[in-house]
Amino acid sequence: MSKSIDGKQDRRAIALSALERYTGSTATEFRPYILLTNFGAYIDDFAEMSGHEMKKGTTMRSAHWPEENISIIDFGIGSPMAALIIDLLSYLAPRVVLMLGLCGGLSKGYEKGHYFNPIAAVRDEGTSSHYMPPQVPSLSSFDIQRFVVSKLEECGVVYHSGVIHTTNLRFWEFDNDFVLNLKKERCQAIDMECATLFTVGYARRVPVGALMLISDMPLRQGGIKTKESARSLFDQYTSTHIELGMDVIKAMRIAHLDPGTYSMPDDRKGE
Repeated sequence: MSKSIDGKQDRRAIALSALERYTGSTATEFRPYILLTNFGAYIDDFAEMSGHEMKKGTTMRSAHWPEENISIIDFGIGSPMAALIIDLLSYLAPRVVLMLGLCGGLSKGYEKGHYFNPIAAVRDEGTSSHYMPPQVPSLSSFDIQRFVVSKLEECGVVYHSGVIHTTNLRFWEFDNDFVLNLKKERCQAIDMECATLFTVGYARRVPVGALMLISDMPLRQGGIKTKESARSLFDQYTSTHIELGMDVIKAMRIAHLDPGTYSMPDDRKGE
C-alpha cells in the first residue's frame, strides 16, 4: 500500500524530483560538499576549473567536480529561492553547504573587495518565518565559519566578522525609514539570502555557512553597485572567491576524514 502525499517516502521522492527539475542534475550527481552562488560567472568559472559540464534546469544551474567531491549550484536571487534550495538539498543530507555570495558593506573601514564572515543574520526577509518561530536567531554553522576564518587568515586577505541584515526589499537604499532602522541595528553588512539559508539549514538539519564578498558600500555617496562596478568586481574577484571556497571545503573534507565516496541516505534524518 503506497503512502499518502504527506508520507516521508513520497515527500522525499517529490523533493528529489524537484531538485533534478530545477537544477538539471540528478540526485546521484550531487556531491556531499556543496557551494552555493547566485551569479552565473561563478558557476561558469567552476565548470571551467573542473573540466566538467554545467547542467541547466528550469530555474537553476549546477556543476559537479567528482574528483573533489564538490558540487555548485546557482540557485537564483532572493529569500524564497534560498529557502527552496536548502529545503531540497536537505533530502541529500549534505555534509557542508557554503554560500559564496555578495553583500553590501555598512561599517566604516569596510571596502569593496573585502571579505565578510557572517556569524549571524537579522531575519528581515519573511521566508524564514515559515521554518522557525521569529524568536529563533539566525546563526551560521560555527564549524563552517571556523574553517572560513582559518582560510582567510592563512591567505592574508582583509576580512570582517559580524552580523548581516537579510532583507527582501530591493532598492532599500532609497527608503529613508529602512536606512534609519538599519543604522540603529548597527549591522555590519546587508544581503538578501543569508538569514534564510542559515535558518532553513537549522530547521532542516543542514550545516550552512557563508563566505561573503563585499561588493559595494551602499550607504556612502556613490557607493551603490552599478552594472559597470559589478562587471569589474566579477572580473577581479570571482576566481579568487571560488578558490577560497574550494579551499575551505577541502580543509573540511580532511578534517572530516572524508573517504571520497558518498552514499545518499535512504531518508532525511529527523523528518
